[in-house]
Amino acid sequence: MFSKLSKGLLAGTVATSALLAAEMASAEDMVALLLPENVNPRWEQQDAAAFVRTMGEIAPDVKVEVFNANNDTATQQRQAEQALTQGAKVLVVIPIDGESSAIIADTAAEEGIPTIAYDRMINSPNTTFWVQADLEGMGFDQATHVIENTKDGDTLVMLKGSPTDPNAAVIHNGQLRALTPLFESGARVMGYENWTQGWDPAIARRSMDQALTQLDNNVQGVVSSNDGNAGAAIAAMEEQGMAGTVPVSGLDCTVQAQQLMLLGKQTQCGWRPLEDMAAAAAQVTVRLVSGEDFSDLAPQTVTNGVGADVAYVPVGSYSAIGAEGVAYVIENDASITKDMVCQGEAAATDFCK
Repeated sequence: MFSKLSKGLLAGTVATSALLAAEMASAEDMVALLLPENVNPRWEQQDAAAFVRTMGEIAPDVKVEVFNANNDTATQQRQAEQALTQGAKVLVVIPIDGESSAIIADTAAEEGIPTIAYDRMINSPNTTFWVQADLEGMGFDQATHVIENTKDGDTLVMLKGSPTDPNAAVIHNGQLRALTPLFESGARVMGYENWTQGWDPAIARRSMDQALTQLDNNVQGVVSSNDGNAGAAIAAMEEQGMAGTVPVSGLDCTVQAQQLMLLGKQTQCGWRPLEDMAAAAAQVTVRLVSGEDFSDLAPQTVTNGVGADVAYVPVGSYSAIGAEGVAYVIENDASITKDMVCQGEAAATDFCK
């Protein structure tokens, strides 16, 4: 279920310390938000929108410049350099690659500029702050859902995330925690698995087409690491008349994923409160712009891939299943409304009537 830990933490600070810090910010202050790609609509429609909106509320005099690297690490590095040249006081980075993005944090540090890792960790000793949910647990929830909706001997397909995204491996580790004992005992069969470079649904679609061909459609469950992969798997199964008969997991609970859930074609999605993630990043950003301590906002630390301790704010998560899960997400996600979900085929479902 969704933890309210971060809500309680954030609510007590927005109206006090963050606003006080904002008063100290100059009208010339600018921060940069570096997005990884536009394949997944959440980055621009949810995360960026929430961050910009929150910054406007708590630090209206701080300008936010948003960049999108379109899944190109060299482009993201150039955008970071451009932001620093423009005078950015803080870089908020959703890295394409947790390793190569270290160059961004290291270059910024040379100029005395802090770097926040948003959603995906940056493996640099100069990563100042990280905000994320328990993705290992969310991967476990995905696999558990598929396990609970399949039976002994059933064959599964695993559509994993991008091999360059450190989060993809964490999610997959959670999936394996649930599935490995069953694979070893033969209670479930690993029929096909593949990584999805750049989280590109077109690549996931090719993987699912290959899986169905190789397995002669003998697939009873799809452990998909995000909603883009899930949608691709469903499209492939639609052509074989299988959509709606096979449990399919996901992550992010996009509008499309919720529509597919109402139609019974995607059966689960992991949801994180992106508003809370953006609020945490914005509050820390304002403190950093003003040169103030933010340790009260991020009392925990995690160790990143190069052994550096990084201040950390965890947010909760929720495993949304079926129409009940869709209702929960709509109630708790400020970026999604029932009207947005109840379009197209989904409009004819009982939930939307």
